[in-house]
Amino acid sequence: MYTQALNTREAAAPEDPEREARFQARIDAEEKIEPNDWMPEAYRRTLIRQIAQHAHSEIVGMLPEGNWITRAPSLKRKAALLAKVQDEGGHGLYLYAAAETLGVSREELVALLLSGKQKYSSIFNYPTLTWADIGVIGWLVDGAAIMNQIPLCRCSYGPYARAMIRICKEESFHQRQGYEIMVTLARGTPEQKAMAQDALNRWWWPALMMFGPPDGDSQHTDTAMRWRIKRFTNDELRQKFVDATVPQAHHIGLTIPDDKLTFNDTTGHWEFGAIDWAEFKNVIAGNGPCNKQRLKQRNASHDAGAWVREAALAYAEKRRRREAAGRLVAAE
Repeated sequence: MYTQALNTREAAAPEDPEREARFQARIDAEEKIEPNDWMPEAYRRTLIRQIAQHAHSEIVGMLPEGNWITRAPSLKRKAALLAKVQDEGGHGLYLYAAAETLGVSREELVALLLSGKQKYSSIFNYPTLTWADIGVIGWLVDGAAIMNQIPLCRCSYGPYARAMIRICKEESFHQRQGYEIMVTLARGTPEQKAMAQDALNRWWWPALMMFGPPDGDSQHTDTAMRWRIKRFTNDELRQKFVDATVPQAHHIGLTIPDDKLTFNDTTGHWEFGAIDWAEFKNVIAGNGPCNKQRLKQRNASHDAGAWVREAALAYAEKRRRREAAGRLVAAE
């Protein structure tokens, strides 16, 4: 996707206020920053942190859904879920490739994920207990992801913005697929509707936590907004998500599990209850229902795939030698 020649970079230069002012002027003028352009080291580090967490989330996010591929209720559902999980793997690939243009290798990022030193979205540390959970993941989790990611198509860093265009198109399909599952269950038998409501009850609040801590507690929002990496704050995106999702739940006869939920006629927004940020911090700290399981699964998969990576490297080396021999013969 992006040239591997961009994987190396010069050592970080000392701060240069004049250069940083010119850089910010480019950002303010809505110019795209490209890999070989000068950028402040803090901008580079911020992008690496965000893109890496995004890529890790796509890869780890395959696990709770992959758990249901063989148990989906029909061949159609199996095929659709398999295609979706494959899409998520592709999204991780695009994002790791974008991060490589910032001077960090994919191997480094994967090692940081497997060691637990870099995070992924807290939402993927919750279990998928029933088939309805697959529907609610598509509807709520991918819906929240779209709310976060569409503005990233206008991110100031070119490779990230371009990767997000395709990712958002596919995530939009995933969201519609999940909502269709929820519609089917909500209009099915009483037991099926109860299953859909139970899944909504368990996933609603973790979905709201996906947007990150409140703006007052967010460590990175101000700089990310100034550099046009983000276009909206955490709380703004969370409100947009609630306003879009509540009517969808009402349309199919499901109840949002929030007794404080009310519509404010003056602001035109749905007002919601307090989020349990202690739970969010606990999951981020590694103490969620599935944190240890997810990392164990990813490490096991990485170890099991070692022979594939070794075979690919051996083949690449063999091909390189063959081509070098061919050039030598041609030269003679």
